[in-house]
Formats: sequence, structure tokens, C-alpha cells
Amino acid sequence: MQIEATTVEDYISKIPEERQEIIRQMIDVINKNLPKGFENITSYGMLGWAVPLKDYPAGYHCAPGTPLPFINLASQKNFIALYHMGIYAKPDLLDWFVEEYPKHSKRKLDMGKSCIRFKKMDDIPLDLIAELCQKMTAKDWINCYESNYKR
Repeated sequence: MQIEATTVEDYISKIPEERQEIIRQMIDVINKNLPKGFENITSYGMLGWAVPLKDYPAGYHCAPGTPLPFINLASQKNFIALYHMGIYAKPDLLDWFVEEYPKHSKRKLDMGKSCIRFKKMDDIPLDLIAELCQKMTAKDWINCYESNYKR
């Protein structure tokens, strides 16, 4: 489910009211814990954090001329989704997250390749999301991206 929005506030105003506060909290956690070098954007109908073109002019190979995506946050029909490209690209980061998750949540981990789905708004492990955000710098992400996808 994509939400047409041009700003963070515009996006938040278009999601269900009962999700607005937790989305704000998640945005705040990501903004406070993500290393310098990422910018907050709206893309693909979601909120996002990406390496800006000024720092990585090559941009995203799947959408030339766009910043290199790293994290996206979306309010979907039945859940909130956190997309983290580092988890997708770096198996040891995925292993760390899978091992840590049960220490921070009573719920079973529900995830795809880069998508972590949160169905219960009252049990989103914000402290774990904070730790995850601190695990990779923009430079680390560029190096990982180039070694995995840019051939």
C-alpha cells in the first residue's frame, strides 16, 4: 500500500490515527540513532532514509538519479513495515537481529528479506530498532551495496 505524500507530516496525516503516534516514535528513534550521512526522504509511497546523491552521485541502480535507499518505514493495511537494506545485504547483521529480537519482544518475529512486519502496535521494540540503526554507517552501506549489487 503506497501513500502519496511529499513530506513526513503529510505521510503521517494520511495513515490511520491509531498508528500515528507509534510511527512518530519510530521516526524519532531512527533519526536519533542513524549515523550521519543519511537523509530523510519520502519515496516509493513510504518514509525513507537514504544516502543522498550529493554524497553518492551514482545513486540507486534500480532507479537512476535517485538516492541510495537504506531504510523505509510504511503503514501497510495490516501492519507497520520497517525495511532495512542492511539486513537484506549483510547476513551477519540479519543473524544478529534474529538472535536479538526475542530478547526485546514477546511476539514471534515476522519478516521477509528486508521487511520486518509489526502487527501489534504496542509491542514494537524501539530499543532494538535503535540498536539496528547504529550498526551501519552510510559509508558502510555504500561499500556493502557496491560489493553486492553494483557489478
